[in-house]
Amino acid sequence: MRILSSAPHIRTRRTTKNIMLDVLIALLPAVAASIVYFGWQAAVTILISLAAAVLTEFVWYLVEHKVWRNAKETVFAWAAQFDYTSLVTGLLLALCLPANVAGWYLPLLGSLFAVGIVKMLFGGTGKNIVNPAIAGRVFLFISFTVMANYATFYPAANFDPIGKTSLSELMTGATSLTSGLKDGAMLSNLDLFLGTGVAGCLGETCKVALLVGYLYLCVRGVIKWYLPLLYIGVTGLFAVALEGFDFSFFLPSILSGGLILGACFMATDYVTTPKSKLGNIIYFIVLGLLTAGLRKATGIEVVSFCILLMNFLVFLIDIAIRPRPFGYVRKKKEAKE
Repeated sequence: MRILSSAPHIRTRRTTKNIMLDVLIALLPAVAASIVYFGWQAAVTILISLAAAVLTEFVWYLVEHKVWRNAKETVFAWAAQFDYTSLVTGLLLALCLPANVAGWYLPLLGSLFAVGIVKMLFGGTGKNIVNPAIAGRVFLFISFTVMANYATFYPAANFDPIGKTSLSELMTGATSLTSGLKDGAMLSNLDLFLGTGVAGCLGETCKVALLVGYLYLCVRGVIKWYLPLLYIGVTGLFAVALEGFDFSFFLPSILSGGLILGACFMATDYVTTPKSKLGNIIYFIVLGLLTAGLRKATGIEVVSFCILLMNFLVFLIDIAIRPRPFGYVRKKKEAKE
């Protein structure tokens, strides 16, 4: 079979499967940290989410390709085209959930929605208009009131806080949004960074693990190093501005909640970000402004909602800022006679 496509024709070993494999590897430190910090319940949540995501894609493919006509050939075809995107979706969704087996149905339903509705219904890999894991998390948050009950449904990490300072120093910015407190103790910036005593979602806990994954993705060339930093930096600085330019709000704002997880692994999704460099810069700046502003206005974690909202606006950015065609050379202005 001959495949015809438009120029430019670029030969590269980088494939979707390779990129998704890099993302999975980059998430391993966060997965390991979540299991160490929250125990076997974290592992159960992750396994349910991964299994549901892959199974949803598998069943969809079988039905779409009429498996009843040739079952063996269809199964082998699915295995050949499997590009790990559903694994990434399932894992990211799990990291956005608490380690609470009482809500075992949440990773199951979230993965079904994320892969089945957000990804496969729109045509599969590369066709989704929003990030599937983000959409799955927002779907669960809106559908189940237990997801908003941070006081009882989000267990604290199995490590006590390291630094304990005064209440006035720690009740700042986004610190109290979703991190939660263990045994009523207030958390220091060091606690927020290491995840000690933090109650929240699996991937929001240990920032060190997330940053190790971020560095891996940068070294591998999977993401642009400055984009997550732009998002995080703008969020922190705007939070400072909203609090009367009190810079004690900066670190708590960037270390609390799911900001680092969202900035490094979700907001950088190729499919749901602008195509141009300038468009991406605008995208991440607006993301930071939205996140800090809505955190201040609502008092809850809004990273998922902000990324989802900006996903819907990407097409407008692409219309306003068109990327240059490959090999484009700007025409010189003709000299006036």
